[in-house]
Amino acid sequence: MGLALAMSAGFGSSLAFAQEQHEASTSDLAKAAQNPIADMISVPFQNNFNFHVGPHNQLQDILNIQPVIPISLDRDWSLITRWITPVISQPPLTVTGEREFGLGDINPSFFFSPKQPTHGIIWGIGPTFVFPTGTDKTLTQGKYSIGPTFVALTIQGPWVLGVLVNNVWSFAGKSNRAPINQMLLQPFVNYNLPGGWYLTSSPIITADWEADHGDRWTVPVGGGFGRVFKIDKQAVNAQLAAYYNVARPTGAADWQVRAQVQLLFPK
Repeated sequence: MGLALAMSAGFGSSLAFAQEQHEASTSDLAKAAQNPIADMISVPFQNNFNFHVGPHNQLQDILNIQPVIPISLDRDWSLITRWITPVISQPPLTVTGEREFGLGDINPSFFFSPKQPTHGIIWGIGPTFVFPTGTDKTLTQGKYSIGPTFVALTIQGPWVLGVLVNNVWSFAGKSNRAPINQMLLQPFVNYNLPGGWYLTSSPIITADWEADHGDRWTVPVGGGFGRVFKIDKQAVNAQLAAYYNVARPTGAADWQVRAQVQLLFPK
C-alpha cells in the first residue's frame, strides 16, 4: 500500500513537473512571438478590416503577409529581415469610383540587432524601404521611399513592452504623384497569462507630414487578446483585436478589427 502511494505521488509529481515545463515553454514561445526581432522564423498573416472608408463608408480589407527571417552575421550580431506584402480590397475613394483588388506597396525592413540585450533592452536598427508594387493606382503611392527604422523592447516577467518606429521619404517614382514623408509609430504592450493566453495592445499610429494638419494623424486606441498553441507540431500565434481611430484623415476608417494568425518556427 505504501509503495502504491509512493508511486502515485511520484507519478503525480512527474505530471505536475511536465505541466510546469509545458507552461514555461508556451510562455517563452508567446514572448518570442511578441518580439518583432526575435531569433525565430515566423510568418504572420495579419488581416485588417477597416470600417467606413471612402465616400460610401464601405469596408476596406488589407491582408499583410509579413515573414520575419533572422540571419546570423557573427557571434554578436544578427540581421532580422521583415517583408510586409499587402493584399488589398479597396472600396471606391471617389463618389464615382469602383472597388479595386490587388497587391499594394511592398515594405521590407532590415534590423541589425545585438544577440544579447543591452542593459535588459532588446533592440534593432536599420533601413526600411517602400516599393511601388501596387497593381492599381488606388493601391500604390507610386513612389520609391527609404528611411530609418528602430525597435526596442524589454521583457519583464509576464510583460513584453516595446515600440517600433520608422519614417520614410520618397526619392524616385512617378512625377505626377505627391512626395512621401510619413512616420509610423507602433507601441506594443503584452501581458502573458497561463496556458499561452495573453492580452495585447499594439496600435499603429501614423503621421503624413505632407498632408494638411487636419488630415495628418491616424491615432488608434484599443486592444485585444491572443493565444499561442500547437496544431500537431506546428506552433501558432493567433490574435484578435479592435481599435478606434480617435484621430484620422478625411475618408479614413473609424474602426479597425485586426485578426492575425502567425506561424512560428522556433529553433
